[in-house]
Amino acid sequence: MTKRFFKALMTSAVLSVGIAGGATAAECIAPANPGGGWDFTCRQIGKILFDIGAVDKPVQVTNMPGAGGGLAYGNVVNERSSDEDLIVAASSATTTRLAQNAYAGMTADQVRFVGAIGADPGVIVVAADSPYQSLGDLVEAIKAEPGSVAFAGGSAVGGFDHLKPLMILKEGGFTDITKVKYIGVDGGADAITQTVGGFTQAMTGDMSEVVSFLSNGDIRVIAVLTDERVPGFEDIPTAKEQGYDVVAVNWRGLYVPKDISDAKFDEWAGKLQQVADSPEWAQAMKDNGLAPFTKVGGDFQSYVDGLVADIASMSKELGVTQ
Repeated sequence: MTKRFFKALMTSAVLSVGIAGGATAAECIAPANPGGGWDFTCRQIGKILFDIGAVDKPVQVTNMPGAGGGLAYGNVVNERSSDEDLIVAASSATTTRLAQNAYAGMTADQVRFVGAIGADPGVIVVAADSPYQSLGDLVEAIKAEPGSVAFAGGSAVGGFDHLKPLMILKEGGFTDITKVKYIGVDGGADAITQTVGGFTQAMTGDMSEVVSFLSNGDIRVIAVLTDERVPGFEDIPTAKEQGYDVVAVNWRGLYVPKDISDAKFDEWAGKLQQVADSPEWAQAMKDNGLAPFTKVGGDFQSYVDGLVADIASMSKELGVTQ
Protein backbone atom coordinates (compact mmCIF):
# COMPACT_ATOMS: atom_id res chain seq x y z
CA MET A 1 0.00 0.00 0.00
CA THR A 2 1.46 3.38 -0.97
CA LYS A 3 1.72 6.17 1.57
CA ARG A 4 -0.48 8.40 -0.65
CA PHE A 5 -3.23 5.78 -0.81
CA PHE A 6 -2.90 5.08 2.92
CA LYS A 7 -3.26 8.81 3.72
CA ALA A 8 -6.29 9.13 1.46
CA LEU A 9 -7.92 6.16 3.15
CA MET A 10 -7.22 7.62 6.56
CA THR A 11 -8.66 11.04 5.67
CA SER A 12 -11.79 9.44 4.22
CA ALA A 13 -12.36 7.32 7.30
CA VAL A 14 -11.90 10.20 9.71
CA LEU A 15 -14.38 12.33 7.77
CA SER A 16 -16.95 9.54 7.59
CA VAL A 17 -16.67 8.26 11.17
CA GLY A 18 -16.92 11.51 13.07
CA ILE A 19 -17.72 11.74 16.75
CA ALA A 20 -21.41 11.61 17.52
CA GLY A 21 -23.12 13.22 20.46
CA GLY A 22 -21.71 15.31 23.27
CA ALA A 23 -18.55 15.04 25.27
CA THR A 24 -17.85 11.76 27.01
CA ALA A 25 -15.28 10.72 29.58
CA ALA A 26 -13.35 8.72 27.02
CA GLU A 27 -13.40 7.30 23.52
CA CYS A 28 -12.15 3.87 22.49
CA ILE A 29 -11.24 3.30 18.87
CA ALA A 30 -11.75 -0.26 17.60
CA PRO A 31 -9.60 -0.51 14.44
CA ALA A 32 -12.07 -2.92 12.79
CA ASN A 33 -15.75 -3.45 12.06
CA PRO A 34 -18.17 -4.42 14.84
CA GLY A 35 -17.95 -8.04 15.95
CA GLY A 36 -14.21 -8.71 15.88
CA GLY A 37 -11.58 -8.98 18.59
CA TRP A 38 -10.69 -5.28 18.68
CA ASP A 39 -14.36 -4.33 18.85
CA PHE A 40 -14.81 -6.80 21.73
CA THR A 41 -11.87 -5.22 23.56
CA CYS A 42 -13.28 -1.70 23.30
CA ARG A 43 -16.84 -2.62 24.19
CA GLN A 44 -16.05 -4.96 27.08
CA ILE A 45 -13.35 -2.82 28.68
CA GLY A 46 -15.36 0.34 28.06
CA LYS A 47 -18.49 -1.11 29.63
CA ILE A 48 -16.65 -2.41 32.68
CA LEU A 49 -14.78 0.87 33.17
CA PHE A 50 -18.15 2.58 33.55
CA ASP A 51 -19.82 -0.23 35.51
CA ILE A 52 -17.10 -0.24 38.18
CA GLY A 53 -16.94 3.54 38.38
CA ALA A 54 -13.47 3.98 36.89
CA VAL A 55 -14.95 6.57 34.50
CA ASP A 56 -17.93 8.78 35.22
CA LYS A 57 -19.52 8.64 31.76
CA PRO A 58 -20.00 5.76 29.28
CA VAL A 59 -17.03 5.14 27.01
CA GLN A 60 -17.83 5.91 23.38
CA VAL A 61 -16.72 3.24 20.89
CA THR A 62 -15.70 4.32 17.40
CA ASN A 63 -15.13 1.66 14.75
CA MET A 64 -12.36 2.62 12.31
CA PRO A 65 -11.55 -0.38 10.09
CA GLY A 66 -8.84 -0.34 7.47
CA ALA A 67 -5.31 -1.49 6.67
CA GLY A 68 -5.32 -4.18 9.37
CA GLY A 69 -5.43 -1.58 12.13
CA GLY A 70 -3.12 0.83 10.32
CA LEU A 71 -5.86 3.33 9.53
CA ALA A 72 -6.66 3.89 13.19
CA TYR A 73 -2.97 3.89 14.09
CA GLY A 74 -2.27 6.63 11.55
CA ASN A 75 -5.21 8.67 12.80
CA VAL A 76 -3.92 8.55 16.37
CA VAL A 77 -0.32 9.35 15.39
CA ASN A 78 -1.10 12.14 12.95
CA GLU A 79 -4.30 13.71 14.27
CA ARG A 80 -4.71 12.92 17.97
CA SER A 81 -1.26 12.42 19.43
CA SER A 82 -2.02 14.39 22.61
CA ASP A 83 -5.63 13.33 23.21
CA GLU A 84 -5.69 12.25 26.85
CA ASP A 85 -9.24 10.86 26.64
CA LEU A 86 -8.48 8.40 23.86
CA ILE A 87 -7.74 4.69 24.16
CA VAL A 88 -7.31 2.26 21.25
CA ALA A 89 -7.84 -1.50 21.12
CA ALA A 90 -4.76 -3.53 20.22
CA SER A 91 -3.56 -7.13 20.12
CA SER A 92 -0.59 -9.22 19.07
CA ALA A 93 -1.56 -8.50 15.46
CA THR A 94 -0.85 -4.80 16.10
CA THR A 95 2.72 -5.36 17.23
CA THR A 96 3.40 -7.98 14.55
CA ARG A 97 2.31 -5.58 11.79
CA LEU A 98 4.34 -2.75 13.27
CA ALA A 99 7.40 -4.98 13.48
CA GLN A 100 6.93 -5.95 9.84
CA ASN A 101 6.48 -2.35 8.67
CA ALA A 102 2.91 -2.97 7.53
CA TYR A 103 1.63 0.42 8.67
CA ALA A 104 3.11 2.59 5.92
CA GLY A 105 6.37 3.32 7.70
CA MET A 106 4.91 4.03 11.13
CA THR A 107 6.67 2.54 14.15
CA ALA A 108 5.73 1.16 17.56
CA ASP A 109 7.31 4.09 19.41
CA GLN A 110 4.76 6.54 17.98
CA VAL A 111 2.18 5.51 20.60
CA ARG A 112 2.34 4.22 24.18
CA PHE A 113 1.15 0.71 24.97
CA VAL A 114 -0.73 0.98 28.23
CA GLY A 115 -1.63 -2.61 29.02
CA ALA A 116 -3.08 -6.02 28.25
CA ILE A 117 -5.51 -7.82 30.54
CA GLY A 118 -6.39 -11.04 28.77
CA ALA A 119 -5.07 -13.30 26.07
CA ASP A 120 -5.62 -16.34 23.94
CA PRO A 121 -2.54 -18.38 24.90
CA GLY A 122 -0.18 -19.65 22.24
CA VAL A 123 0.33 -23.42 22.13
CA ILE A 124 2.56 -26.02 20.52
CA VAL A 125 0.64 -29.18 19.68
CA VAL A 126 1.48 -32.69 18.47
CA ALA A 127 -0.71 -35.62 17.50
CA ALA A 128 -1.76 -37.94 20.30
CA ASP A 129 0.53 -40.69 19.00
CA SER A 130 3.51 -38.41 18.36
CA PRO A 131 6.92 -39.61 19.58
CA TYR A 132 7.60 -36.12 20.93
CA GLN A 133 6.64 -36.16 24.60
CA SER A 134 7.89 -32.70 25.52
CA LEU A 135 8.88 -29.39 24.02
CA GLY A 136 12.50 -30.31 24.61
CA ASP A 137 12.09 -33.48 22.52
CA LEU A 138 10.77 -31.41 19.62
CA VAL A 139 13.49 -28.76 19.86
CA GLU A 140 16.28 -31.32 20.05
CA ALA A 141 14.90 -33.17 17.02
CA ILE A 142 14.97 -29.95 14.99
CA LYS A 143 18.48 -29.09 16.17
CA ALA A 144 19.67 -32.54 15.15
CA GLU A 145 17.88 -32.59 11.80
CA PRO A 146 15.99 -29.37 10.90
CA GLY A 147 14.08 -30.95 8.04
CA SER A 148 12.61 -33.68 10.22
CA VAL A 149 9.89 -31.49 11.72
CA ALA A 150 7.32 -29.34 9.92
CA PHE A 151 4.86 -27.03 11.69
CA ALA A 152 1.36 -26.17 10.50
CA GLY A 153 -0.28 -22.90 11.54
CA GLY A 154 -3.24 -20.70 10.72
CA SER A 155 -1.23 -17.63 9.76
CA ALA A 156 0.75 -16.94 6.60
CA VAL A 157 4.52 -17.32 6.43
CA GLY A 158 5.97 -14.69 8.76
CA GLY A 159 2.73 -14.38 10.73
CA PHE A 160 2.48 -14.81 14.48
CA ASP A 161 1.77 -18.56 14.39
CA HIS A 162 4.92 -19.04 12.31
CA LEU A 163 7.00 -16.94 14.69
CA LYS A 164 6.01 -18.78 17.90
CA PRO A 165 8.11 -21.93 17.36
CA LEU A 166 10.95 -19.81 16.00
CA MET A 167 11.09 -17.85 19.26
CA ILE A 168 11.29 -21.14 21.15
CA LEU A 169 14.02 -22.52 18.90
CA LYS A 170 16.10 -19.35 19.32
CA GLU A 171 15.80 -19.74 23.08
CA GLY A 172 17.01 -23.31 22.61
CA GLY A 173 20.11 -22.19 20.77
CA PHE A 174 18.96 -22.92 17.20
CA THR A 175 19.59 -19.86 15.05
CA ASP A 176 19.16 -20.95 11.42
CA ILE A 177 15.41 -20.36 11.45
CA THR A 178 15.11 -20.36 7.65
CA LYS A 179 15.60 -24.14 7.77
CA VAL A 180 12.48 -24.66 9.89
CA LYS A 181 9.59 -25.99 7.82
CA TYR A 182 6.27 -24.17 8.17
CA ILE A 183 3.00 -24.63 6.29
CA GLY A 184 0.44 -21.84 6.54
CA VAL A 185 -3.15 -23.07 6.18
CA ASP A 186 -6.62 -21.59 6.53
CA GLY A 187 -7.06 -21.47 10.29
CA GLY A 188 -6.20 -23.52 13.34
CA ALA A 189 -8.57 -26.41 12.63
CA ASP A 190 -6.90 -27.08 9.29
CA ALA A 191 -3.49 -26.89 10.96
CA ILE A 192 -4.53 -29.53 13.50
CA THR A 193 -5.90 -31.74 10.72
CA GLN A 194 -2.53 -31.53 8.98
CA THR A 195 -0.78 -32.61 12.18
CA VAL A 196 -3.18 -35.37 13.21
CA GLY A 197 -3.01 -36.70 9.66
CA GLY A 198 0.77 -36.88 9.80
CA PHE A 199 1.40 -34.30 7.09
CA THR A 200 3.17 -32.12 9.67
CA GLN A 201 4.76 -33.10 12.96
CA ALA A 202 3.46 -30.19 15.05
CA MET A 203 0.88 -27.41 15.11
CA THR A 204 1.41 -23.86 16.28
CA GLY A 205 -1.65 -21.82 17.22
CA ASP A 206 -3.86 -20.60 20.06
CA MET A 207 -5.55 -22.42 22.91
CA SER A 208 -9.07 -21.55 21.72
CA GLU A 209 -8.36 -23.40 18.46
CA VAL A 210 -7.38 -26.69 20.05
CA VAL A 211 -9.73 -27.22 23.01
CA SER A 212 -12.24 -29.46 21.20
CA PHE A 213 -9.46 -31.58 19.64
CA LEU A 214 -7.81 -31.90 23.03
CA SER A 215 -11.01 -33.10 24.68
CA ASN A 216 -11.48 -35.64 21.89
CA GLY A 217 -8.01 -37.08 22.53
CA ASP A 218 -6.74 -36.30 19.02
CA ILE A 219 -3.79 -34.22 20.17
CA ARG A 220 -1.42 -33.41 23.00
CA VAL A 221 -0.45 -29.86 23.89
CA ILE A 222 3.22 -30.06 24.81
CA ALA A 223 3.60 -26.38 25.74
CA VAL A 224 1.50 -23.33 26.48
CA LEU A 225 3.28 -20.03 25.87
CA THR A 226 2.23 -18.12 28.98
CA ASP A 227 3.92 -17.03 32.23
CA GLU A 228 1.89 -19.54 34.24
CA ARG A 229 -0.23 -22.60 33.50
CA VAL A 230 -3.69 -21.80 32.14
CA PRO A 231 -6.64 -22.23 34.53
CA GLY A 232 -8.63 -25.27 33.51
CA PHE A 233 -5.61 -26.75 31.71
CA GLU A 234 -3.21 -27.10 34.63
CA ASP A 235 -1.74 -30.34 33.30
CA ILE A 236 -0.20 -28.53 30.31
CA PRO A 237 3.31 -27.21 31.10
CA THR A 238 4.49 -23.79 30.02
CA ALA A 239 7.45 -23.36 27.70
CA LYS A 240 9.13 -21.36 30.47
CA GLU A 241 9.09 -24.22 32.96
CA GLN A 242 10.60 -26.46 30.27
CA GLY A 243 13.55 -24.10 29.93
CA TYR A 244 12.39 -21.87 27.06
CA ASP A 245 11.64 -18.34 28.26
CA VAL A 246 8.99 -17.50 25.66
CA VAL A 247 5.63 -15.84 26.25
CA ALA A 248 3.62 -15.63 23.02
CA VAL A 249 -0.07 -14.94 23.37
CA ASN A 250 -2.73 -13.16 21.37
CA TRP A 251 -3.15 -10.50 24.02
CA ARG A 252 -6.07 -8.10 24.29
CA GLY A 253 -5.15 -4.60 25.38
CA LEU A 254 -4.87 -0.92 24.67
CA TYR A 255 -2.53 1.79 23.47
CA VAL A 256 -2.81 5.54 23.97
CA PRO A 257 -1.42 8.55 22.10
CA LYS A 258 2.29 9.16 22.57
CA ASP A 259 2.18 12.77 23.71
CA ILE A 260 -0.16 12.43 26.67
CA SER A 261 1.35 13.20 30.07
CA ASP A 262 3.03 10.55 32.19
CA ALA A 263 0.40 11.20 34.84
CA LYS A 264 -2.41 10.45 32.39
CA PHE A 265 -0.61 7.34 31.13
CA ASP A 266 -0.32 6.10 34.71
CA GLU A 267 -3.98 6.93 35.27
CA TRP A 268 -5.05 4.82 32.29
CA ALA A 269 -2.79 2.01 33.50
CA GLY A 270 -4.48 2.16 36.88
CA LYS A 271 -7.96 2.10 35.36
CA LEU A 272 -7.06 -0.88 33.22
CA GLN A 273 -5.72 -2.67 36.30
CA GLN A 274 -9.08 -2.01 37.99
CA VAL A 275 -10.82 -3.74 35.08
CA ALA A 276 -8.38 -6.66 35.25
CA ASP A 277 -9.09 -7.10 38.96
CA SER A 278 -12.90 -6.98 38.58
CA PRO A 279 -15.25 -9.97 38.69
CA GLU A 280 -16.92 -8.51 35.60
CA TRP A 281 -13.73 -8.98 33.56
CA ALA A 282 -13.18 -12.46 34.97
CA GLN A 283 -16.64 -13.39 33.69
CA ALA A 284 -15.99 -11.74 30.31
CA MET A 285 -12.80 -13.79 29.91
CA LYS A 286 -14.61 -16.99 30.83
CA ASP A 287 -17.43 -16.24 28.38
CA ASN A 288 -15.02 -15.50 25.54
CA GLY A 289 -12.29 -18.12 26.02
CA LEU A 290 -9.55 -15.79 27.26
CA ALA A 291 -6.92 -16.57 29.88
CA PRO A 292 -5.54 -14.12 32.46
CA PHE A 293 -2.66 -12.07 31.09
CA THR A 294 -2.16 -8.86 33.00
CA LYS A 295 0.66 -6.49 32.16
CA VAL A 296 0.04 -2.78 32.59
CA GLY A 297 2.06 0.42 32.47
CA GLY A 298 5.81 0.26 32.05
CA ASP A 299 5.88 -3.53 32.42
CA PHE A 300 3.69 -3.93 29.33
CA GLN A 301 5.57 -1.30 27.33
CA SER A 302 8.81 -3.20 27.97
CA TYR A 303 7.16 -6.45 26.88
CA VAL A 304 5.92 -4.83 23.64
CA ASP A 305 9.31 -3.27 22.91
CA GLY A 306 11.02 -6.65 23.23
CA LEU A 307 8.37 -8.43 21.18
CA VAL A 308 8.57 -5.90 18.33
CA ALA A 309 12.36 -6.14 18.24
CA ASP A 310 12.28 -9.96 18.17
CA ILE A 311 9.62 -10.12 15.45
CA ALA A 312 11.38 -7.49 13.33
CA SER A 313 14.64 -9.44 13.53
CA MET A 314 13.05 -12.79 12.66
CA SER A 315 10.98 -11.25 9.87
CA LYS A 316 14.14 -9.97 8.20
CA GLU A 317 15.80 -13.35 8.54
CA LEU A 318 12.78 -14.98 6.94
CA GLY A 319 12.70 -12.45 4.12
CA VAL A 320 9.24 -11.19 5.10
CA THR A 321 10.58 -7.65 5.47
CA GLN A 322 13.65 -5.86 4.18
